[in-house]
Amino acid sequence: MPATLTLKNIPDALYERLKASAAKHRRSVSNEAITCLESVLLPMKLSPAERIARARGLRAVLPKGEFLAEDIDAMKRDLS
Repeated sequence: MPATLTLKNIPDALYERLKASAAKHRRSVSNEAITCLESVLLPMKLSPAERIARARGLRAVLPKGEFLAEDIDAMKRDLS
């Protein structure tokens, strides 16, 4: 059975970031906190072969050609 966790004295700035992240991912603040905890405490372990296969799969769906540094920076900003 799932447990209940109550957090006290969360800094305002941290709570606001959690709340904004929850809104961005269309989750409740509670579900966002669980997701954050899972990503830190239960990291997905991949073998080197799995990492290479995943990278090749991602690379295959990218448009062919070169990316300019400013294009990459713009894409990073769009993701944040």
